[in-house]
Amino acid sequence: MISCIVIEDQMPARKILQKYLGDVEILKPEGMFSNALDALDFLREKPVDLLFLDIHLPKLSGIDFLKVLQKKPFVILTTAFPDYALQGYELDVVDYLLKPFSFERFLKAVIKVERQFNGIPSELKIEKPESILVKVGYDLVKISIDEITYIQADGDYTHIFCKNKKHHASYPLKYWTETLPNNQFLQVHRSYIININQVSKVSSTSVEIKDEVLPLGRVYKKAFMKAYLDAQE
Repeated sequence: MISCIVIEDQMPARKILQKYLGDVEILKPEGMFSNALDALDFLREKPVDLLFLDIHLPKLSGIDFLKVLQKKPFVILTTAFPDYALQGYELDVVDYLLKPFSFERFLKAVIKVERQFNGIPSELKIEKPESILVKVGYDLVKISIDEITYIQADGDYTHIFCKNKKHHASYPLKYWTETLPNNQFLQVHRSYIININQVSKVSSTSVEIKDEVLPLGRVYKKAFMKAYLDAQE
């Protein structure tokens, strides 16, 4: 059996997961937690095979929780927000369930875990999303990841520069460093993140994208140059 816990702060969602868990014989529920800190204390004493993990949690977010885990079990993320799929991809979770999800979709995710648990290569591995939903004003805008050229900080906001358009979003730059794939998007300055696939020229102090010359900060230079040269191979 696959031992598991649920980390979810919303009671309706916990009840649904409890019912779904009871309907799958291969799962062995070991506990339910409303915050990640209590779950962390539990896992220190009793590791499990699988986490059902909400992203928006009090005290410590699900994403930050995964980053501090020393020994990470299989993880199925559960959230009402689709724009966290990229972070799930980067953290190598098994699946990403968008609330509200059906029992059939839940079961599909469990089957992925079961295959990996038994050493069977997964044919249903989570795929890298091609686009991301961004809140721009009062609207949700779907932006192709490959269309993003660079992102500029503006206080607690950011300007997202795409090939043919610019968006103003209420996210800080740190959000993008944690959300976008880090093998494609790199911070080159305290105010800029760039898509390395869009770079046309590099100098010792700057990078050029679509005739825009952006500063290359000393702190970020070494990591950027390594990733940029690796991308050219």
